[in-house]
This record gives sequence, C-alpha cells and structure tokens, in this order.
Amino acid sequence: MTKYDSQFKLSVVHRYLSEQHGGLKAVAAFYGLSHSQVRGWVQRYRQHGVTGLDKKHSVYDAAFKIKVLKHLWRDDLSCQQVAQLYDIRCSAQVAQWMRLYDEGGISALEPKPRGGRKKMPTSDLPTPLPPLPDDARTLEQLRKENEYLRAEVAYLKKLRALRQAKAPSRAEKARVVLELRQGHDLTVLLKTAGLARSTFYYQVKAQQAGDRQADLKSRIRALYECHKGRYGYRRITAALRQMGETVNHKAVQRLMRVLGLKSLVRPKKYRSYRGQQASVPNLLARAFQAERPNQKWVTDITEFNVRGEKLYLSPVMDLYNGEIVTYAMQRQPHFSLVGNMLKKAWSKLSDEQTPLLHSDQGWQYQMPAYRRQLAEHGLTQSMSRKGNCLDNAAMESFFGTLKAELFHLNRFESIEQLQADLEQYIHYYNHDRIKLKLKGLSPVQYRTQAFEL
Repeated sequence: MTKYDSQFKLSVVHRYLSEQHGGLKAVAAFYGLSHSQVRGWVQRYRQHGVTGLDKKHSVYDAAFKIKVLKHLWRDDLSCQQVAQLYDIRCSAQVAQWMRLYDEGGISALEPKPRGGRKKMPTSDLPTPLPPLPDDARTLEQLRKENEYLRAEVAYLKKLRALRQAKAPSRAEKARVVLELRQGHDLTVLLKTAGLARSTFYYQVKAQQAGDRQADLKSRIRALYECHKGRYGYRRITAALRQMGETVNHKAVQRLMRVLGLKSLVRPKKYRSYRGQQASVPNLLARAFQAERPNQKWVTDITEFNVRGEKLYLSPVMDLYNGEIVTYAMQRQPHFSLVGNMLKKAWSKLSDEQTPLLHSDQGWQYQMPAYRRQLAEHGLTQSMSRKGNCLDNAAMESFFGTLKAELFHLNRFESIEQLQADLEQYIHYYNHDRIKLKLKGLSPVQYRTQAFEL
C-alpha cells in the first residue's frame, strides 16, 4: 500500500475544497487515488484540521476505548462516525473493541504487551506481599471504578437496543435498570441512569400494576379505525360518552397522543365565482341555523379530478342538522347536473314545505330554468354576494371535510371507484359521523330524535 505524507494529503484536500477542479471523483482521478481515500482525508481534515492528516501510530488504553464505546452507545453512532470524532484512522478497530468487550469485558480492552520476555508461570512467581493500606485503598477505588464502568456500559448498550430517536423516558430507564439489577449494583445503575431511588421504585410499581387504561385505549383505537382516522379527540370523547363511558376529553387527548393517533388535517382551498353579479339578494345572510327540518337549504358544486378525468358533485344540505338531503353526480358541469339534483330534492318535501335555497353566484343558479323550477315548487332563492365564499360557508365546510376525509386520503384508479366511494361516504356522513354541535349525534340521529320528542 502506497504511503503519502501529510503535505501531499493537504494539497489533495485543498484542491477538493477549492471547488474549482470538479467533485470528489475528479480530484481522485487527477491524483490517481480512490475517491473513498480522498473522502476520508477530507472528513479527517474537517474534523481535526491538519493534525488529522498526520501519520499516527497510537496505542489506546482501556479507558480511551471505553470512552469511545460509551459515546457510540449513548448517541447511537456507527463505528465509522465515532472513529471520525476521535480521529481513529481505522473504524474496524472500534468494531473489534466492541467484540472484545462483549467477550471479555473491560479487561479484554487492555493493550497487550509486544515482544519482550515471556511471563514466568504463575507457580514460579514469588508470593506477593500483603498490600499496604494505601495500596488497598487504591485497589478498592479501582474495583469501584471498574464496577461503575461495567454498569454504565451495560446500561448504555441496553438502552440503545430499546430507545428510538427521542430521549428515553423515566419508565424506559427504570425498565433497563430492573433488567440489569441482577448483575450490577443498584446504586451504580441508578447513578448511571440519573434516576432517584424513589423514582425507580415508583416506576417499577406502576409497571407491575399493569395498564389500567388498556380497555379505554382499545375502545379509542377501535373508534379511530372505524371512522378511518377522521375523528379527533373531541369526537372520540363524544362517541365514548354515547357508549356510556364517562371520560374527560383531556384524558382522551392524552391517550390518543400515547397511541400515536391524530385526526387528519384537511387542506383548504379558496373558491370564488368571477362572473357577472346576480340580482338575487342574499336572504340567508349567514344565518346558518334553522328551527325545523327543510326550512333552509344550501347547495353548491365541487369538482374532483382522477387521472385527468373529472367528476362533479352537486349536493343539497339541510341547515337544521347538516344532513345531505340529496345529491347528483356527473362528468360534465352542465345544467342537467343541477336539474337532476332538483328533481331528487322535490321528492324530499311535503306539500307545505317550501324552504329557502341558498347558493353562490355560479352560472347554473342564474339560469332562467333554475329560477323557474324554484318558483314552480314555491322555493325562495338566495345567493351569496360576489366573490364572498363565507356567505355559503356551511356547504364549503362540507366540501372541505369530504375531500380531507375521503378524496385526499385515498388513491382512486377510476371515476367509477370515486363515485361509489362518494355515495358510501355521504351515507356515512348522514348516519354515522357524529357532530359535536348536534350533541354528539349524527345528522339523521338528531333529526329522528327531534321527531320523537
């Protein structure tokens, strides 16, 4: 293997760092070197400066090796990473130290003497003199230090196997200490873990008592999965109370965090009609509450795009309970989309019911045919002000929920698949999806309960 002096290595590193002669491979090719060799010189130079390029013949003592291994286990580093930090030229040395420690402990890391006379057999050695008091104190200190190092290394290795990227909790620390207690002094382990003795015993007692909230966690997870991640902690709490479970919303929020369950966040999109301003007044005036069913309706059209093909949905919502009264779907936003929706809507009304029907200023709602059909059935038309989506906020909110809980969560292969899932979701929205403002009931449950009263 060719050996290079420090000056040559420095010139290679400077050429690479100047960024004027290409990248790593170009510099390596210029000097006839392997790019991995150049990379190693650059990394050592960045980490340790010029001294990182000097020739090094080091014999490491056991204390240094233990320090390196502790750093590796504590920060979950690779052999190569920790070798760079301590300017160890061969990362395989670190791997060898790990193997030696696993096989023989700290004593196996002591450097072996090279050459010299062989040791005399133990039987030929003179009997050692009794240790002096100072020697005895020194040996006792070494024994304690050795025990502490053994416990610390064992703790770090065990913790590394258990923990993730985040810092270990006190419960995890206590679990590791408990597992190592048979082979190490408890006081030393607690000092290594940074745990108070009372904290350790508290955690052990809590873990031995078992998870008292396992049943509640199971019900929370079942509700979350049943509603496909659409429920946050407030709706989960309301659903649990419907099931007869008396539980605080903060407890549900905490347990959902422990379980890693989080409600899905919907993306919001601003929409506005830019056409001609209609002469129809805004009779709804953002009064999105109704005293009885079929008193106030709102409608709108939304678009879905699946692999370049489009599907349009035109629903009608009853503001009494937020129920989707009816809807129509088709691939083109022709007036027939709204016309089909109206035909279905008439069947939902009795002769004496003549709701207000509010929409935005879309061109379909300004058509004479649309106005004529409303007049024939005694409905009153209301329209949002131009460019003001908040005037139809109830329907915009439904579209946002629909897209967040269905469209953006799934990958659709065809328009037919989307259409089938939309029908299924609207049924779910009306019959199963609870609303907090409806006292934890679904829209249909709320309407049915009102009729029973």
